Amino acid sequence: MTMMQQPGPEAAHRLLDFVNASPTPFHAVAAAAARLEKAGFQKVKEQDDWEKDLKPGGKYYFTRNQSAILAFTIPQGWTPGAGVSVVATHIDSPNLRVRPVSKRSKTGYLQVGVETYGGGLWHTWFDRDLSLAGRVVIADKSGNFQAKLVKIDKPLLRVPSLAIHLDRTAGNDFKFNLETEFVPILGLIEEQLNSKGEESKDKEPRKATSIQDNHHPALLSLLASELSVAPEYIHDFELHLYDVQPATLGGLNSEFIFSPRMDNQFSSFCALEAIATFASSSSFNVLEGNVNCIALFNHEEIGSVSTSGAESSLIPFLLQRLSPGPAAYAQSVARSFLISSDMGHAIHPNYTNRHEDNHAPLVNGGVVIKTNAKQRYASDAIGSFVVKKLIEKKGGKVQEYEVRNDMACGSTVGPFLSKIGVRTVDVGCAMLSMHSIRETAGSHDVQNAIDLFSAFFEGFSELDKSLNVE
Repeated sequence: MTMMQQPGPEAAHRLLDFVNASPTPFHAVAAAAARLEKAGFQKVKEQDDWEKDLKPGGKYYFTRNQSAILAFTIPQGWTPGAGVSVVATHIDSPNLRVRPVSKRSKTGYLQVGVETYGGGLWHTWFDRDLSLAGRVVIADKSGNFQAKLVKIDKPLLRVPSLAIHLDRTAGNDFKFNLETEFVPILGLIEEQLNSKGEESKDKEPRKATSIQDNHHPALLSLLASELSVAPEYIHDFELHLYDVQPATLGGLNSEFIFSPRMDNQFSSFCALEAIATFASSSSFNVLEGNVNCIALFNHEEIGSVSTSGAESSLIPFLLQRLSPGPAAYAQSVARSFLISSDMGHAIHPNYTNRHEDNHAPLVNGGVVIKTNAKQRYASDAIGSFVVKKLIEKKGGKVQEYEVRNDMACGSTVGPFLSKIGVRTVDVGCAMLSMHSIRETAGSHDVQNAIDLFSAFFEGFSELDKSLNVE
């Protein structure tokens, strides 16, 4: 018996489809690329000389390392030195990742060694139905190699909690060691002993590119089956654990989204939908002004310091390739504007004292402008004004967030990107349970965010003409 589709905002249902298809940044990039292709975007490659082929009215995108994606549209009358209007997000989330040598066993159980990624609420990962997704480097019979995505759609692993009868303090003060007490179980050793190839051992030493000794044969066999290759054709992988329970709408009136990875696939989806819809509209063919762009980065949860993170060359190189030469590049930077969009903290009904009294955003209360005097967020009065004017055009609502003075403030991709010299503002939508394996966002806020980004792509260049700030 299949469940009937829940009522709720149409945009929220499309977000659910995106999140359920994207258990890893690799899958999110692939899903984003498919959406862009559907909207008529043309793929270009960083290593190619694509600048000479840009045309007014053109729609383009490129990826880096399968884990970051940039898409941009060229307006009518475009010339080098024009600004770029960017919505920047990140697509990574805290999770568990399989170690390079993962094979472990103890007291009859097959275990998988994992590493924590980002600042997760790790206690929420106990007793969940977990599986594996990521990318696998495989060889073909011709000796060529490629990285293929894999997503195993069944419960495979679990981090079991300890029964309260064996630790009477656990119910009141749940503490655990991330190295020794947070190891998922994969199966029972008897199953491994019956797996094919377990008793046969190679007489010759393994090649450096072989990973057969690093992981349980049963795990490699499962991956090989998913990819329709022999286990020996698997040469490396990056596998993430994810909760197989799908994202869904919840609440009395479907006002909530109960889902993994809302931070920050929520913002990423909204940016993607805004530019794809804008680029398919009739207004795109006549609009002049800035290049419009979305940038979905990796590794924000660990500081953005990677080749696919916000502190990489992705945005600077795009600006340089669109406006080559020092003068044109400097002009482009001065004319550009960047909205950094990452989820924000909604006030929690059980912990109201964690918010400053006048800065307590609500779920479904509209877009949140995030401000911090120490520049953990990049917003200033000019950026906030621009966001408010754009939201006003769509009839939306604005909320303000600033952290309490006695609490540390998180950060986003905004401060990293503002170093380029581009005007930057930080926004988001309010959510609960950030960094849990199951987070809670607002179903109506999906359209609120899409509306802001759409107004940005449609109207920033005109609004910027009326701004006189030197």
